This record gives sequence, structure tokens and C-alpha cells, in this order.
Amino acid sequence: MPDFQKTIGEPVKLSGVGLHTGNKVNLTFKSAPEDSGFVFVRTDLEGSPQVEADANFVTSTDRGTTLEKKGVKVHTTEHVLAALIGMDLDNVLIEIDGSEPPIMDGSSKFFIEALEKTQIVVQSKEREYYTIKEIVSYQDPETGSEITAIPSEEYQLTVMVDFGTKILGTQNAVLKKMSNFKNEISTARTFSFLHELEQMLDAGLIKGGDLDNAIVYVDREISAETKEKLKQAFGKEDIVIKPNGVLDNLTLHYPNEAARHKLLDVIGDLALIGTRIKGKILATKPGHKINTNFAKKLKNQISIAKKKKVPEFDLTQQPVYDINAIHKILPHRSPFLLIDKIMEISDNHVIGVKNVTMNEPFFTGHFPSEPVMPGVLIIEAMAQTGGALTLHSVEDPENYSTYLIKIDKVKFKQKVIPGDVIIFKIDLIEPMRRSLVQMQGYAYVNGQIVAEAIMMAQIVKNKV
Repeated sequence: MPDFQKTIGEPVKLSGVGLHTGNKVNLTFKSAPEDSGFVFVRTDLEGSPQVEADANFVTSTDRGTTLEKKGVKVHTTEHVLAALIGMDLDNVLIEIDGSEPPIMDGSSKFFIEALEKTQIVVQSKEREYYTIKEIVSYQDPETGSEITAIPSEEYQLTVMVDFGTKILGTQNAVLKKMSNFKNEISTARTFSFLHELEQMLDAGLIKGGDLDNAIVYVDREISAETKEKLKQAFGKEDIVIKPNGVLDNLTLHYPNEAARHKLLDVIGDLALIGTRIKGKILATKPGHKINTNFAKKLKNQISIAKKKKVPEFDLTQQPVYDINAIHKILPHRSPFLLIDKIMEISDNHVIGVKNVTMNEPFFTGHFPSEPVMPGVLIIEAMAQTGGALTLHSVEDPENYSTYLIKIDKVKFKQKVIPGDVIIFKIDLIEPMRRSLVQMQGYAYVNGQIVAEAIMMAQIVKNKV
């Protein structure tokens, strides 16, 4: 069943203060066209410049993820992006009249609630997914942090953290379905340790911080000087440490709230990949630096895969057309029938398969000491696959034949040898006109392009 992109209907707005600037900021979610992704819009700057949620725009990961494009920055993007992913959205404009979204309570809760006030709009274009087929890993030897993606039918996440302190030791968090994000993850608030808090205060940061929008774990004895500093910074008459080591009177939502928030951060940072993932993410001691570096690595891997345009399907599944069905569509017969089965077919694309064996008659004389499939036969097999596509739209295909009348931009990139399985992917370049059809063809072996060509063919009714 097709899975389509989604945006929102009417704009929704919320206001708060930025965590580090302390300035009031308004944020408005607005609908966006298909394939836009998530885009931040700085309405406080001339021309309302845009910064796409793209891993390649990450310039800082110090206490949050900062995006920058042409000198325009947006700080602390992860909580907003996590909410958009959690709400199963694809294309949204995020207008802000400041340099960072409002911190709210330090979680994604209020962003979720705002988005729930508008309707979800299903768009007409299908979503693109990247399926993790092999283990992808990124490590930071200095911190011991590691993120790994492994095959899975759904986007799942497991986070394992070890803070190395008595007050907050090892914690785990798991999200098995993104539909559970709201109830299980979205309310997990950001946190810091007391020594980190002091450093940020001394650096003039967290001007918008409050003991209600961040959990502070007291990892060492609090001095009278530090206590006074905190009272002034947060406007409190007194500072209290609860028995569980949390500063002031804040109640934890979960015993493992810190790990859940780390999982929330991972979701927000991996939204910068820009493509939906089918796979399981295992994150050990994650942080914004390793999250975004992993996002860059996976984004680059996806980009390479898109350039190769390798079709994804299971070769063991039942074909759409087996060899007997192909005989009913195409007039070719052995030894010139060069495709074995059709795995997918639609009005504008087809995927065919050829198993290359040593028994092929052309190996007898074509480089017999080092058998290589002739390039012209690879193109012929590609054309036959395209023929199946063109005749697929004809009511009585057995009464028609497809003749190749032009080939262009032919490239051979690797040799094909016995034992190879060639996958052919043919796409219509434009709709068929007056019995003429133009197609782009690719041939793959082991995920690598071995040949490509643009072909023009003509459908002709057979003579009785």
C-alpha cells in the first residue's frame, strides 16, 4: 500500500523563551510543499532567510545542534525536529523570530501539542525510504560513543547511556514504534549536571533556563557560593536538593528520563538525514556530535545509493512474470531471449533479471579464456526488459512487437561474467506518443551499475 508524504493544514503558533538567549521567541508551524522537508525560516531577519534541516548545515553541537546557512544560524533544533518526526510529518516550515526555538519545558511535549491542534494533510507524492541492509556504524574513540544502524522492518531506536556518576549511572531507553513517541518519549526533558550548569552560567549561557525546563542532577556537594549563584540565576528564594539528587522540587516523569531524552535527541538529530529510515538505531553514549556525524555519514551513503539508483527488492520473491509469462509477451526465444523474469512492473517502470551462466552460447567465442558478456547483448537484454514495459500497457501484447530504433548515451562501466545476476531497471522518460517510447535503462550487478543507455523503441502490430 502506498505511503504518502504529509504536511499540516492551518498554521499553529506557540511562544516561549530561548534556552541560551533568554529572549522571547515565537514559533509557527506552517504547511510546506512535497519534497520540502523541514525548513527553518528566520522571520526576524531581512528577507526571512531559510535554513533547511540538513546534516550538512551543522556547524556546532555544543549543548545542542546548530544549523547555519550563509551566515544564518538556528540553535537547539533537535526538540522541534523530534516532534515533527514523532508526528509522522515530512514537509513543514518552522518560522521563528529569533535564533533558537523556545525551550518550553525542555522536551518535545509542547511542540507535539501545538501540532495536534491542526489537521494532518496527506500529500500526493509517495515517501522515499532508505532500507538498512548492512550494518552502518560510527564511533568516537575519544568518548566511547557509538551509533549503529542494523536491518529492521521499522524505524526503531535503542539508547544506552552511562554517565559514570553515582547519582546517574547506566540507563537504557527503547522506542519500538514511532507511533509511541508521544506517550513514551516526547515528555522527557533535557538535563545537565550541576558542574555543567555552573560552567554555562559563567559563560553567559542558558539565560532562558529555568528549573522547570531542565533537570539538574547534583553530582557533587553544593557550596554556599554555588547555591547563591543558582538562586539569583533562576529567581528562587531557596534551592533544594531532593533525595534522588535532582535540584529543586522537580519530579521526574520516568526513572530513566535522562536516557529517554537522549533518545529524543537522537531522533531530532537524525531527522537531518532528510530521508526516512527503515532500520534499527543502536546508540551507546550518544550526544549531538556523534548523532550529527552519523547523520552525515548515512546521508552521504543514501546520496551515493540514489546516484546508483539500485532497485530494492527480494530476488527470492515471486516474480510478476516468470519465463512462461515472458514468452507470451515477447517474441524472442533462446538463445536470444535474454531476460529470465520480471520482478516489478508499472505504467512507467519495470525491473527485470538475467542470470548469467557459463552455458550462454556467446561465451564460447567471446574472450573464451576469460568469458565476458558482450556489451551489445547487455543492451539487448535491457531493450527486451523495456519491451515488456511498453507491451504491458497494450491490451493484446501477443499481437505486437517492440523494435529498438535508437540508442543514446550508452556507457559500459564494468564487465559481466558467468555467475553474475544482472538487474535491469527501465524508466519511461516521457509518455508514449504515436507508438514511440523513450526509456532510460540501467543494468546492475552486486549493486553496481555495469551499463546504462537511453533507448527509443517503436511498438508495431504484427503481420498476420
